[in-house]
Amino acid sequence: MLVLVAPGQGSQAPGFLTPWLELPGAADRLRAWSDLVGLDLVHYGTEADAEEIRDTAVAQPLLVAGALLSAAALFGDGVDGAEEVAARRAAVGVTAGHSVGELAAAALAGVFSADDAMRLVRRRGLAMAEAAAVTDTGMSAVLGGDPEEVAGILEKLGLTAANDNGGGQIVAAGTTEQLAALAAAKPDRARVRPLQVAGAFHTHHMAPAVAAMNEAVAGVEVADPGMRYVSNADGGLVADGGQILRRLVDQVSSPVRWDLCMETFRRLGVTGFVELCPGGTLAGLARRNLPDVRRVALKTPDNLTAARELIAEHSADEATKA
Repeated sequence: MLVLVAPGQGSQAPGFLTPWLELPGAADRLRAWSDLVGLDLVHYGTEADAEEIRDTAVAQPLLVAGALLSAAALFGDGVDGAEEVAARRAAVGVTAGHSVGELAAAALAGVFSADDAMRLVRRRGLAMAEAAAVTDTGMSAVLGGDPEEVAGILEKLGLTAANDNGGGQIVAAGTTEQLAALAAAKPDRARVRPLQVAGAFHTHHMAPAVAAMNEAVAGVEVADPGMRYVSNADGGLVADGGQILRRLVDQVSSPVRWDLCMETFRRLGVTGFVELCPGGTLAGLARRNLPDVRRVALKTPDNLTAARELIAEHSADEATKA
């Protein structure tokens, strides 16, 4: 079984969309989404510097656009024949996204349209940026250390384990003062690395953004996913489109359990792993937690051939089982 995953905030880098816009139809698609959300995604994906794309209101739409653009290129949408595109899509057995990547994953699973994903992520980014501006907050990765000791220190400092990424990687979120205290009193045998995000995401600090997302999803047409969809909330498989939408709203202020998502991949028997643009972070986590799974990270279009070969192998496997 092959899993297709979409990365979350912090994966972006200056100019990461530049090579993708050379592909047929990609620049037109990105310009259309730019008009749709009122944000120049072409500029931010090709010319903006690191500080500009660190802005939550920019980073989140940019990342979902990158995932959707690379998925379209991967499947051959608008370039290859309908049967070939359908066969590649059918080879994907499961999909998931990390944090904001869940919106891209839901669109790829057919829960709502790509345009709706872009509308929702634009509102999500703005709402989370507004919530983050209330208090000076941030996030830091805690790498290594005894899990119980890490949990105890975070609780003592009033920090939240906003992401559990598996393999001994916990992302702590809270005020800058709390994070400074963590860096000064880090757990034994652990490293603390500040992340390039502008807020304490997936914590109570994001409560105002949940209210905004509740308004944003009103009227969105949803369908049940056309492939297995794994939720960040608990690593569970969710087959109801309405429930997926509900979870996407609630997840804004709830921890991301990517560790449980990877456990679900293992339980399902995943043997192939493709991470959409800007790939690398989730493939790295899979390397440590799912070492026997073959991985391809879509960093540039140069990686498309390897990803398509992996898809073709899984398509042949599925045909054999059938």
